[in-house]
Amino acid sequence: MASDILDKKAILQRDRESYAIVPHTPAGIISADELQCVVDVARKYGATIKFTSAQRVALIGLKENDLEDAWSELGMKPASSIGRCVRSIKVCPGITNCKRAQQDAMALGLKLDELYHGIELPSKFKMAVSGCMNSCSGPAVKDIGVMGTPRGFTLLAGGNAGIRPRIGDVIAEGLDEVEALEMVGRIIEFYMRSAKKYRLGRLIDDIGLDVFKNEVRIV
Repeated sequence: MASDILDKKAILQRDRESYAIVPHTPAGIISADELQCVVDVARKYGATIKFTSAQRVALIGLKENDLEDAWSELGMKPASSIGRCVRSIKVCPGITNCKRAQQDAMALGLKLDELYHGIELPSKFKMAVSGCMNSCSGPAVKDIGVMGTPRGFTLLAGGNAGIRPRIGDVIAEGLDEVEALEMVGRIIEFYMRSAKKYRLGRLIDDIGLDVFKNEVRIV
Protein backbone atom coordinates (compact mmCIF):
# COMPACT_ATOMS: atom_id res chain seq x y z
CA MET A 1 0.00 0.00 0.00
CA ALA A 2 1.27 3.47 -0.85
CA SER A 3 2.40 5.65 2.05
CA ASP A 4 4.34 8.83 2.81
CA ILE A 5 7.80 8.80 1.22
CA LEU A 6 9.92 10.14 4.05
CA ASP A 7 13.25 10.19 2.23
CA LYS A 8 11.69 12.40 -0.44
CA LYS A 9 9.77 14.49 2.13
CA ALA A 10 6.53 13.67 0.37
CA ILE A 11 3.09 13.29 1.96
CA LEU A 12 0.63 10.84 0.42
CA GLN A 13 -2.70 12.41 -0.47
CA ARG A 14 -6.24 11.14 -0.08
CA ASP A 15 -6.35 9.58 -3.56
CA ARG A 16 -3.50 7.25 -2.45
CA GLU A 17 -1.68 8.05 -5.68
CA SER A 18 -0.45 11.66 -5.56
CA TYR A 19 1.82 13.48 -3.12
CA ALA A 20 2.34 16.87 -1.52
CA ILE A 21 5.66 18.49 -0.75
CA VAL A 22 6.14 21.42 1.60
CA PRO A 23 9.18 23.71 1.34
CA HIS A 24 10.29 25.48 4.49
CA THR A 25 9.23 29.12 4.82
CA PRO A 26 10.64 30.36 8.18
CA ALA A 27 8.08 32.46 10.07
CA GLY A 28 5.89 32.34 6.96
CA ILE A 29 8.35 34.45 4.95
CA ILE A 30 9.06 33.67 1.31
CA SER A 31 10.98 35.84 -1.15
CA ALA A 32 9.56 36.90 -4.50
CA ASP A 33 12.09 34.67 -6.29
CA GLU A 34 11.21 31.67 -4.14
CA LEU A 35 7.50 32.24 -4.69
CA GLN A 36 8.04 32.48 -8.44
CA CYS A 37 9.94 29.20 -8.30
CA VAL A 38 7.06 27.56 -6.45
CA VAL A 39 4.67 28.80 -9.16
CA ASP A 40 6.95 27.54 -11.93
CA VAL A 41 7.29 24.08 -10.39
CA ALA A 42 3.55 23.84 -9.76
CA ARG A 43 2.81 24.73 -13.38
CA LYS A 44 5.39 22.31 -14.76
CA TYR A 45 4.16 19.33 -12.76
CA GLY A 46 0.46 20.16 -12.58
CA ALA A 47 0.37 20.76 -8.82
CA THR A 48 -2.01 22.87 -6.76
CA ILE A 49 -0.51 25.51 -4.44
CA LYS A 50 -1.99 25.67 -0.93
CA PHE A 51 -1.02 28.17 1.75
CA THR A 52 -1.45 26.15 4.93
CA SER A 53 -2.65 27.16 8.38
CA ALA A 54 0.93 26.71 9.63
CA GLN A 55 2.28 29.44 7.28
CA ARG A 56 3.70 26.89 4.86
CA VAL A 57 3.32 26.57 1.09
CA ALA A 58 2.27 23.10 -0.04
CA LEU A 59 2.49 21.80 -3.60
CA ILE A 60 -0.27 19.22 -3.87
CA GLY A 61 -0.92 16.59 -6.52
CA LEU A 62 2.59 15.58 -7.58
CA LYS A 63 3.32 12.19 -9.11
CA GLU A 64 5.88 10.01 -7.33
CA ASN A 65 8.20 10.05 -10.34
CA ASP A 66 8.31 13.86 -10.27
CA LEU A 67 9.20 14.31 -6.59
CA GLU A 68 12.99 14.41 -6.87
CA ASP A 69 12.93 16.80 -9.85
CA ALA A 70 10.39 19.06 -8.14
CA TRP A 71 12.55 19.35 -5.02
CA SER A 72 15.67 19.95 -7.09
CA GLU A 73 14.04 22.72 -9.09
CA LEU A 74 12.58 24.38 -6.01
CA GLY A 75 16.00 24.68 -4.41
CA MET A 76 14.37 25.08 -0.99
CA LYS A 77 14.73 23.06 2.19
CA PRO A 78 11.80 20.85 3.20
CA ALA A 79 9.57 21.96 6.05
CA SER A 80 9.08 19.66 9.03
CA SER A 81 5.39 19.00 8.47
CA ILE A 82 5.11 15.35 9.57
CA GLY A 83 6.67 13.12 12.20
CA ARG A 84 7.79 13.47 15.81
CA CYS A 85 9.62 16.76 15.59
CA VAL A 86 9.32 20.51 15.98
CA ARG A 87 7.01 21.65 13.21
CA SER A 88 7.19 24.99 11.39
CA ILE A 89 6.95 27.81 13.94
CA LYS A 90 3.98 30.10 13.43
CA VAL A 91 4.78 33.80 13.81
CA CYS A 92 2.76 37.02 13.46
CA PRO A 93 4.30 40.13 11.83
CA GLY A 94 5.17 41.68 15.22
CA ILE A 95 6.57 45.19 15.46
CA THR A 96 8.11 44.80 12.01
CA ASN A 97 4.78 45.49 10.34
CA CYS A 98 1.85 45.48 12.76
CA LYS A 99 0.80 48.67 14.54
CA ARG A 100 -0.70 46.68 17.43
CA ALA A 101 2.42 44.68 18.23
CA GLN A 102 4.18 45.28 21.54
CA GLN A 103 7.13 42.91 21.13
CA ASP A 104 9.32 41.76 18.24
CA ALA A 105 7.66 38.46 17.42
CA MET A 106 9.41 38.10 14.07
CA ALA A 107 12.93 38.29 15.50
CA LEU A 108 12.15 35.80 18.26
CA GLY A 109 10.27 33.48 15.92
CA LEU A 110 13.13 33.36 13.42
CA LYS A 111 15.62 32.55 16.19
CA LEU A 112 13.39 29.75 17.46
CA ASP A 113 13.06 28.44 13.92
CA GLU A 114 16.82 28.44 13.44
CA LEU A 115 17.40 26.64 16.74
CA TYR A 116 14.61 24.08 16.77
CA HIS A 117 12.83 23.57 13.45
CA GLY A 118 12.88 19.88 12.60
CA ILE A 119 14.63 18.54 15.70
CA GLU A 120 13.33 15.12 16.77
CA LEU A 121 11.24 14.94 19.95
CA PRO A 122 9.08 12.27 21.63
CA SER A 123 5.97 13.54 19.81
CA LYS A 124 5.05 16.26 17.34
CA PHE A 125 5.72 19.68 18.80
CA LYS A 126 4.25 23.01 17.78
CA MET A 127 5.34 26.54 18.65
CA ALA A 128 3.99 30.02 17.96
CA VAL A 129 4.98 33.60 18.71
CA SER A 130 2.66 36.60 18.76
CA GLY A 131 3.64 40.24 19.15
CA CYS A 132 0.61 41.21 21.22
CA MET A 133 -2.27 39.77 23.24
CA ASN A 134 -4.50 39.47 20.17
CA SER A 135 -2.51 36.27 19.67
CA CYS A 136 -3.01 36.00 15.92
CA SER A 137 -0.60 33.05 15.71
CA GLY A 138 -2.49 31.08 18.37
CA PRO A 139 0.22 30.67 21.04
CA ALA A 140 -2.26 29.46 23.68
CA VAL A 141 -2.94 26.24 21.73
CA LYS A 142 0.67 25.30 20.95
CA ASP A 143 3.06 23.10 22.91
CA ILE A 144 5.05 26.29 23.49
CA GLY A 145 3.50 29.69 22.87
CA VAL A 146 5.10 33.08 23.39
CA MET A 147 2.87 36.17 23.55
CA GLY A 148 4.01 39.77 23.54
CA THR A 149 2.69 42.19 26.17
CA PRO A 150 3.65 45.77 27.15
CA ARG A 151 5.87 44.29 29.88
CA GLY A 152 7.65 41.67 27.78
CA PHE A 153 6.87 38.15 26.66
CA THR A 154 4.50 35.74 28.38
CA LEU A 155 5.42 32.07 27.86
CA LEU A 156 2.77 29.35 27.81
CA ALA A 157 3.30 25.59 27.62
CA GLY A 158 1.14 22.54 26.99
CA GLY A 159 -1.39 23.97 24.57
CA ASN A 160 -3.07 21.73 22.01
CA ALA A 161 -5.77 22.43 19.44
CA GLY A 162 -6.38 18.75 18.69
CA ILE A 163 -9.27 16.41 19.43
CA ARG A 164 -8.88 17.12 23.15
CA PRO A 165 -8.19 20.87 23.20
CA ARG A 166 -6.01 22.26 25.96
CA ILE A 167 -5.11 25.86 26.73
CA GLY A 168 -1.44 26.31 27.54
CA ASP A 169 -0.42 27.06 31.11
CA VAL A 170 1.31 30.36 31.82
CA ILE A 171 4.85 29.44 32.85
CA ALA A 172 6.47 32.88 33.06
CA GLU A 173 5.68 36.53 32.36
CA GLY A 174 7.66 39.69 31.67
CA LEU A 175 10.45 37.87 29.83
CA ASP A 176 12.87 39.58 27.49
CA GLU A 177 13.98 37.81 24.30
CA VAL A 178 17.03 36.18 25.91
CA GLU A 179 14.98 34.88 28.84
CA ALA A 180 12.27 33.56 26.51
CA LEU A 181 14.84 31.68 24.44
CA GLU A 182 16.43 30.24 27.56
CA MET A 183 13.12 29.02 28.93
CA VAL A 184 12.09 27.46 25.62
CA GLY A 185 15.39 25.59 25.66
CA ARG A 186 14.79 24.35 29.19
CA ILE A 187 11.29 23.13 28.30
CA ILE A 188 12.48 21.25 25.24
CA GLU A 189 15.40 19.68 27.16
CA PHE A 190 13.04 18.52 29.91
CA TYR A 191 10.56 17.15 27.38
CA MET A 192 13.32 15.21 25.62
CA ARG A 193 14.50 13.72 28.93
CA SER A 194 10.97 12.63 29.79
CA ALA A 195 10.88 10.35 26.71
CA LYS A 196 7.09 10.31 26.89
CA LYS A 197 5.65 9.74 23.43
CA TYR A 198 2.76 12.11 23.84
CA ARG A 199 2.22 15.85 23.73
CA LEU A 200 3.68 18.26 26.27
CA GLY A 201 0.31 19.16 27.77
CA ARG A 202 -0.32 15.58 28.81
CA LEU A 203 3.11 15.43 30.42
CA ILE A 204 2.30 18.57 32.42
CA ASP A 205 -1.00 17.04 33.53
CA ASP A 206 0.77 13.81 34.54
CA ILE A 207 3.48 15.41 36.71
CA GLY A 208 1.61 18.52 37.84
CA LEU A 209 2.10 22.14 36.85
CA ASP A 210 4.15 23.07 39.92
CA VAL A 211 6.63 20.26 39.30
CA PHE A 212 6.91 21.26 35.65
CA LYS A 213 7.53 24.91 36.51
CA ASN A 214 10.22 23.92 38.99
CA GLU A 215 11.98 21.82 36.33
CA VAL A 216 12.08 24.56 33.72
CA ARG A 217 12.44 27.69 35.86
CA ILE A 218 15.02 30.34 34.99
CA VAL A 219 17.73 30.20 37.63
